Amino acid sequence: MTSFFGSVFWLLVTLGVLVTFHEFGHYWVARRCGVKVLRFSVGFGNAIWKRIGRDGTEYQIAAIPLGGYVKMLDAREGEVDPALQSQEFTGKSVWKRIAIVAAGPGFNLIFTVAAFWLMFMLGRPDAAPLVTATPQSIAARAGIQPGDRILRVDGEEVGTYTDAMDGVVNALLGRSPLPLTVRGTDGRQRELVLPLDELPAGEGVASYLDQLGLKLASSPAIAASVLPGMPAALGGMQGGDRIVSINGQPVSDYAAFQKLVPLEAAKSPHLKLAIERGGKPLVLAVDARHESIEGQPVSWIIGVNGPGPEQVTLRYGPIRAFSASLDATWRNTAQTFNLIGKMISGQASTNNLSGVIGIASVANQSASMGLPWFLNFLALVSLSLAILNLLPIPVLDGGHLLYYLVELVKGSPVSEQTMVVGQYIGIALLFTLMGLAFYNDIHRMLPS
Repeated sequence: MTSFFGSVFWLLVTLGVLVTFHEFGHYWVARRCGVKVLRFSVGFGNAIWKRIGRDGTEYQIAAIPLGGYVKMLDAREGEVDPALQSQEFTGKSVWKRIAIVAAGPGFNLIFTVAAFWLMFMLGRPDAAPLVTATPQSIAARAGIQPGDRILRVDGEEVGTYTDAMDGVVNALLGRSPLPLTVRGTDGRQRELVLPLDELPAGEGVASYLDQLGLKLASSPAIAASVLPGMPAALGGMQGGDRIVSINGQPVSDYAAFQKLVPLEAAKSPHLKLAIERGGKPLVLAVDARHESIEGQPVSWIIGVNGPGPEQVTLRYGPIRAFSASLDATWRNTAQTFNLIGKMISGQASTNNLSGVIGIASVANQSASMGLPWFLNFLALVSLSLAILNLLPIPVLDGGHLLYYLVELVKGSPVSEQTMVVGQYIGIALLFTLMGLAFYNDIHRMLPS
């Protein structure tokens, strides 16, 4: 499956699952509150499939998959049959209307917790928080050294590279100094501070990460496997050998080894590899080949595979997984509101917004990494949908909740004229946000 079609497919899966769950929340609570549901739609526009249920509700899948809706019996949209008056939406108490509207985001929160819970029980594989720093970067000046293991970010313990970088990214939004606790390759713990206040204001997280220069450490220069019949094997190299130098050029890690092989072989294919085997130094003569392997571009090769990054897996039993899922939901909720607050105050750039193109790309990437990672992605998007829908913007669930809270205070519903004006304002705000997110998606795709 190509990247484009994979992105489209997994976007449709994501929207189909999350929109259905959101709208089912409205539908289920409406039915429990005695409101007649006329239509349950996943998507907007013309129906591409529909059927009438035994309860008289029309269930449909529509052509435009960017959302959905539950149409209820509503006196504001036309006359209501007197026999059905007791099932009309606006005739219900304000508390029942609040419950119906809040149920959509509420079900998204339930889905978030459930997805995290299942992810933690299945086990999410991840890289260990072993890092290095780009030379002359902020992280390098702060004292990050190759192979440092991050233990704590701003006092919070981290066990994986993703968790460590989540903490760093959240701190980047505020551009304030960030304390880190690391353990070096010598086993000693050190306390460092990343001076994030040196970063310029108004830029996106991607730009900040480039300037920070903190990245996953490369694997050690060890031959994890040697391909039979290839130059390294013919020269006597074995799996487990540590590569010390090539033609006298020191090799610090496997990434450096990968760069040195073609550079030195371009001068002469006859290479001298200094290695360590069982603690003893050896020098091997290896004749590199200029060819392609498995359809890759032609390059100088010797047939050595390096070790992957150190792996850790977050896997818990059902009870511990449920506790971890609640913690992950709370932590990501706080981070999302932190981002919204900083964008409103101007402390964080709106370049951090992503739209449907960005979501599609990440959906495809996470699905390719396995079910636990896709569940992690679904949980985060579901949480974002819940928070977005609770914002007090007319046309969103949060806008309707705001109207009902006003009704509780003043004792009567908000006027029809106020609701119409609010609807126009809400549509304008929503389209502005969607347009900005779409622009950001397109801008990220263009060459810098």
